[in-house]
Amino acid sequence: MPTLTDDQKTAGTVQALVQLLRSRSYDEIRQRMYDNPPGSAWWVACKSELEIRNSDRVATSLTETSRVLQKMKNSAEHLESLTDTLLQATDAMADLLRGVKESGRRMEIVTYVIVGVTIVQMFFLAFTIFGKK
Repeated sequence: MPTLTDDQKTAGTVQALVQLLRSRSYDEIRQRMYDNPPGSAWWVACKSELEIRNSDRVATSLTETSRVLQKMKNSAEHLESLTDTLLQATDAMADLLRGVKESGRRMEIVTYVIVGVTIVQMFFLAFTIFGKK
């Protein structure tokens, strides 16, 4: 049965091995882990170092994800404001086109009136000229 001193000695050894593994590559640590039997000091040290590195990667990923989400939120808000501006511009353009349509109808009526008055004046002129003869 392991004693408290044996556990402390093993923990110290594992700590020292973890410190040694800090400068090693990820692949080298994995290879050392597979080369040693589960539960050995090297295996525990390798597993601990890999878990530390994975935790660091997860933390970095979460931070980056948070930044990206903030950028996406800002982009969505900007897009929403642009959409509102586009909607206002479209409404203004539609109002302008309605006004142009109404003006076009008035111009059409005025054109018919001018043509009608011109025809009446021509008939009047024709009757005046041919009426004197």
